[in-house]
Amino acid sequence: MLRTLLIIAWTLVSGLSAGCKQPEAMAPFQPRETAKDYGRPLPPGELALRKIAPEQYPDFSRGYYEQAGLREAVEHSLSYMAKPSSQRYFPYGDISHSRAVASLNEFLRTLDEAQSAEQFDLLITQRFDVYQSVGWDGSGTVFFTGYYCPIFDGRRERDAEYRYPLYGTPPDLVRDEDGRILGRQTANGIVPYYSRREIEERGRCAGLEVAWLKDPFEAYVVTVQGSAKLRLADGSLYELGYGGNNGHEYTPISRQMIDDGVIGRDKLSLQAMIAYFRQHPEDVQKYCWLNERFVFFLEAPGGPFGSINTPVTPYRTIATDKEVFPRACVAFVDTRLARVYEGRIHQLPFASFALDQDTGGAIRAAGRCDVFMGIGPTAEAVAGRTGAEGGLYYVFVKDGASAQTPDAGG
Repeated sequence: MLRTLLIIAWTLVSGLSAGCKQPEAMAPFQPRETAKDYGRPLPPGELALRKIAPEQYPDFSRGYYEQAGLREAVEHSLSYMAKPSSQRYFPYGDISHSRAVASLNEFLRTLDEAQSAEQFDLLITQRFDVYQSVGWDGSGTVFFTGYYCPIFDGRRERDAEYRYPLYGTPPDLVRDEDGRILGRQTANGIVPYYSRREIEERGRCAGLEVAWLKDPFEAYVVTVQGSAKLRLADGSLYELGYGGNNGHEYTPISRQMIDDGVIGRDKLSLQAMIAYFRQHPEDVQKYCWLNERFVFFLEAPGGPFGSINTPVTPYRTIATDKEVFPRACVAFVDTRLARVYEGRIHQLPFASFALDQDTGGAIRAAGRCDVFMGIGPTAEAVAGRTGAEGGLYYVFVKDGASAQTPDAGG
């Protein structure tokens, strides 16, 4: 599972919003503290989605122009939904498992039939009911960030240069039937698992090393992103995916760095943090140990994979809190994302369909969503500069939806 622990800069300072007008080049964000609590939990048992009236629907025609990888992502969701284990997470409210599967198939048919943006919008509104995330505030406000899969130099064996380990899943890690971490099995019962500091300082997972990196903060980033492709000495890539976590809550380290004055609030980005720790490696433990959450890995060729154990697709996979959002279903994202345009990074409108295929340790409740933005340096650059409010919608096929294609200018 590509555990999207998402500490790219805007997740690091949760509760911030930003953006700039198209097509101005992106200047450094200037985040500010607000009273907004994007991670505000819903009341127990309450779901994140509510059905909305047609007059509240977003303009789905905009999604007609953003289809790269979309069909592939839908097929991945259908592959997951074909597994008997997927049925345990339904019904989701009034959405049965069979209706969720039918919605994926109907969405593929709609992609095939629509011949224009206008017809696409009409087909969606005729064939599907629309549900909106209630957001953090009950009014639909969702904060979007980006995540990615890094590519770093690494080794499978320790040497004088590559000294910072990544660990496999400990055999004493206990989960419940839904995969939630319960803690560490001992002779006297289950106790909380070791913190990041205990693992790194006291060698609690010695003998479970699966890879070694030469930069301690790069190792930290991998344990936050939850996956990585490591470039070995012979040039081949060693692919690691999510194997579990220690069950501790994620804590952003950037707030303390800002408070200490080591990074200015207006300069905050993942890239700025990487540069700082390369200049001050003595500070890595000081700050990174503030985040007690730690991720374990397994070899995962062909990845990265989402929490439903299917490949994630750039800009077509989103990560949400699976306690309150439905797995594998069709969503519509309406926000602004950092994108590369004419060789520079801009904040641009993004209105497109995606599939809910991943989970994030820092993504909580109805007010947060993360967009997978790809693999490697370019994805790192845009993911680390993404953070904006927007709307998140899901579409589910209506009972008895017409199989006829309407005449809508197509």
